[in-house]
Amino acid sequence: MASALIFPGQGSHEHGMDEPWRGTETFDRGLELLGFDPFERLDEGTRYQQPALFLCSVAAFEADDTDDAIAAAGHSLGEYAALVAAGVLEFDDAVALVKERADAMADAADKRPGTMVAMLGGETHDVWELARKHGLTVANDNAPGQLVLSGPVEGIDAAAAEAREAAGARAMKLDVAGAFHSPLMQPAAARLAAALEKTPIHEGTIPVYSNGSVAPFVDVRRELAENLLKPVRWRETLLALRGAGAERFIELGPGSVLTGMVKRTLALAA
Repeated sequence: MASALIFPGQGSHEHGMDEPWRGTETFDRGLELLGFDPFERLDEGTRYQQPALFLCSVAAFEADDTDDAIAAAGHSLGEYAALVAAGVLEFDDAVALVKERADAMADAADKRPGTMVAMLGGETHDVWELARKHGLTVANDNAPGQLVLSGPVEGIDAAAAEAREAAGARAMKLDVAGAFHSPLMQPAAARLAAALEKTPIHEGTIPVYSNGSVAPFVDVRRELAENLLKPVRWRETLLALRGAGAERFIELGPGSVLTGMVKRTLALAA
């Protein structure tokens, strides 16, 4: 059965997720490269959550025995683990990129305050209109009935207050440090682009689908940097993977958030 490997993004982290992987070669190598243990500081946010989640996702991939994968994809941060799994990025290089990405996003959030809110249910068109009204970005299209808006705090607060009446949606503010996947991340994208210019890119063993294009990566360096500013088109990515022949989706990393999105997206698209 043809499989697609999928890797979670920030938000899927949980305390204790490192325990199965302690003592494995790649995981311990990652801690050595980082120069610190991010699992001791998970509650401090982006700088630690992203590298921690990346290490667990790669460790889960290495322990997996799937031999029928035809493609891979990752949700935002998960793209880096997907690219390692496909052999496009070397593990050591990816650790450095993830650390730089996490630091750059945290710094951008400090300089340009913002936040995010999930809009659950409601009419998609109306949620998009609500975003436009308040100068917000639709940062994630995760699954049917699950859009995430990103932008300045005051705009998010206003959209959340109007969600039920204007769009029939339930607003759930997210515990994030900044307005990810919005123009407020421009400083982070520039920093990441500079780091990517120095990073070797290899031919992959399987295609890795980009969140920004909903198609296999073509220009990995450019697309990874630009994806910090673009929406995560996860619902469309899942449909594209199924269209490419994926019959099952294997989530590699802590939790099962993506598996739930797969079930909802494919069930409603049937």
